[in-house]
Amino acid sequence: MGVTTEILLPMALFAIMFTLGLGLGLADFRRIATQPRDVLVGLASQIILLPAVAFAIAVAWAPAPALAVGLMIIAAAPGGVTSNLLTRYAGGDVALSVTLTAITSLAAMVTVPLVVFLALGHFVGAGATAEMSMSGIALRMFGIVVVPVVLGMALRGARPALAARWLPAAEAVSGVLFALVLAAAIWAERQNIATYFAAAGLAALALNLAMMAIAFWGTALMGCARPQRIALCLECGLQNGTLAIAVVAALGLDAAYAVPAAIYSLMMFATALVFVALVRRG
Repeated sequence: MGVTTEILLPMALFAIMFTLGLGLGLADFRRIATQPRDVLVGLASQIILLPAVAFAIAVAWAPAPALAVGLMIIAAAPGGVTSNLLTRYAGGDVALSVTLTAITSLAAMVTVPLVVFLALGHFVGAGATAEMSMSGIALRMFGIVVVPVVLGMALRGARPALAARWLPAAEAVSGVLFALVLAAAIWAERQNIATYFAAAGLAALALNLAMMAIAFWGTALMGCARPQRIALCLECGLQNGTLAIAVVAALGLDAAYAVPAAIYSLMMFATALVFVALVRRG
């Protein structure tokens, strides 16, 4: 993807993760002790169940190997920061949403490499990971995810007033950069996008709707209240598409691997907005 891969994508991901850090405090991580059930249910849904559902859909749909792996990568990506904003609009538990976004983002340095290795080995073949290192991918994830989050948190801790002033602008810049990355990913595969959409579009939509349904109705069986279920639904439905595309670029994979992330990112906002409208109506 040329300039997009070398300049725009790193800038976008740094801005998004730095913005996440600007909005985080230590209290967001202590919530696992005060809301253990809700946090653990959310983490299990995102880290374990989401990739498992994506795997089942990829096996059942049987798209091209690159698209199957791409679906697994977007499933392994942590929640998107937009989920926090939409959770607020929907009347959900914003604090829980922020905590889950933070923890899954930091955990991504372990969870993403694991899912990527397993997906490449299963759908492409053992040779696809022959020249890759799990620890090497983890170190890259640390650099592109953990470092900017920690920098944002450090600024908030040292200069809270400044961080509060910067946060709205940072969120706006992150949104613009995300849109540019998404457009560039689609443009790079413009000649094949119709074919890819036909092959993976319904699979991406099925993954999105299945996880939102499980997170909203399934968690009711575990005793989660409505505000928490709203937060869990949006956390499981909105993924960090920029990170998924960055993983594809960092591993030197063909641009086709990024297509499911781009397709999913387009769909997830539509389904999330419909969900928000429905829950606001009661």
